[in-house]
Amino acid sequence: MLQNFLKLFPLGSELGQVWQSLLAAHSADPSRLGTLQTAYLQQQLALWGSMLAREPGKPAGPVATTDKGDKRFAGREWRENPYYDYLRQVYLLNSRFLNDVVETAELDEPAKHRLRFYTRQLIDAMSPANFAATNPEALRLALDTKGESLHAGIRHLIEDVKQGRVSMSDESAFEVGRNLAVTPGEVVFENELIQLIQYQPATANVRKLPLLMVPPCINKFYILDLQPENSFVRYAVEQGNTVFMVSWRNITEDNLGGLTWDDYIADGVMKAIEVARAIGKSDKINALGFCVGGTLLAAALALLRARGEERVASVTLLATMLDFSYPGDIGVFVDEASMASREAAIGKGGILSGRELAFVFSALRANDLVWSYVVNNYLKGKTPEAFDILYWNADSTNLPGPMYCWYVRNMYLENKLREPGELSMCGVPVDLGAIRLPTYILATREDHIVPWKTAYLSTRHLKGDTRFVLGASGHVAGVINPPSKKRRSFWRNDHLCASAEEWLVGAEETPGSWWSNWNAWLEGFSGGVRAAPKKSGNAKFKAIEPAPGRYVKVRV
Repeated sequence: MLQNFLKLFPLGSELGQVWQSLLAAHSADPSRLGTLQTAYLQQQLALWGSMLAREPGKPAGPVATTDKGDKRFAGREWRENPYYDYLRQVYLLNSRFLNDVVETAELDEPAKHRLRFYTRQLIDAMSPANFAATNPEALRLALDTKGESLHAGIRHLIEDVKQGRVSMSDESAFEVGRNLAVTPGEVVFENELIQLIQYQPATANVRKLPLLMVPPCINKFYILDLQPENSFVRYAVEQGNTVFMVSWRNITEDNLGGLTWDDYIADGVMKAIEVARAIGKSDKINALGFCVGGTLLAAALALLRARGEERVASVTLLATMLDFSYPGDIGVFVDEASMASREAAIGKGGILSGRELAFVFSALRANDLVWSYVVNNYLKGKTPEAFDILYWNADSTNLPGPMYCWYVRNMYLENKLREPGELSMCGVPVDLGAIRLPTYILATREDHIVPWKTAYLSTRHLKGDTRFVLGASGHVAGVINPPSKKRRSFWRNDHLCASAEEWLVGAEETPGSWWSNWNAWLEGFSGGVRAAPKKSGNAKFKAIEPAPGRYVKVRV
């Protein structure tokens, strides 16, 4: 786990350059830093004065307050005990000061973005809630249990060190194929890269055009087929769709470590389209991609268009980037030096560990996805609650080095996909602007992996009739929001504006799930109905094994 944590940060010389840029900026105008220091000292004096003036047994008036949604200091001891109240507020003042030092520096936005990220990592890590000696809730629990909570916490720590990651969910509560990914279906095709699942119909009649789902290859497909009550696959099947799902192989064998981006296009997406069309007896299908699955799908559609092939009737992109101009905090990890180092290591062959990728994504929300579990599991000795999304989040997938390096360089670092003809797929130059299909784009408002304003940029590049919808919540919870829960909301504005901000001003908020809105949209491109097939596959592509198949069950 420590090794993964250290990989979050650049090499020593690079990290030094980041901080040197900050020092140089404030050295050029010392008055800014002096003003911040004066305000900081005044706040510290005010805090000390409030501590001295507080009445016994009563909390003092706060000098520093926690941000909305910050649950680290929710326990009453943090306010009622003068010592811990002081620790809490000193930490908050220090955090504010460090953030202000970064924000007031005259730096270009990329440099400031990196500094914000590294400063946040430092601030999050140094919270007094993260240490047993300065967490009153953990100390009280240790006294109440006569040390058993600490004993249990050490056991949890040892177990997590062995597995190489922090546990976020009670993993004994779930099993793929038992209570996750249980929508009935069969694997109808497989090669060395994918299995293709065809789900059994749930209605007497089905829509004529099949629906192919392309999930992210950096995670398991069952995020779209969790439990029956929140399965997007089951919902789509119940609406009368014949659903096909790509199940990406977890690259655990060295002989697969040479697979490329083109292999993922040709043997993954393109092959899945071919098989779904053949089994569905349809010239065209509807296609849906999620996250990097959406990027792969769009690349494949551009390739089909370049070849003059019309195989898809409509496309849905969920939390997908096609233009990587503003990739969010993930961009902090991508620069020429780190990319060259990665390419030298695995660019021509090798495997990128899924655990490393998972840790990077967790670090983007370290308080929620790292430190809260350090406190819960180790300091308090508690077992994390059973949560299907977090179980899936920990079920990471390895990637072949050549594919990963090509993707990161050409998308995140050089942002070539948005440029017509700059990239070739399977030897053919491609242009996103040639994709003239009805398109449904969903972004989510709090997405920390695919910022919604970046997802909106796709509307500039795809030339078909496009509907952009903004969901509430984050990258996963905003997508997996079944109508039955009657939770959250979404925003819709059918007029595409020059900027995301302008689009949002004119958008109308609708309570509930975006799924129903998408289903009504998709129905218009589904070609009517026909009798549901009696069995999966056909004479050429026969059922191989029951869903969810073998590939998804391989863990790292």
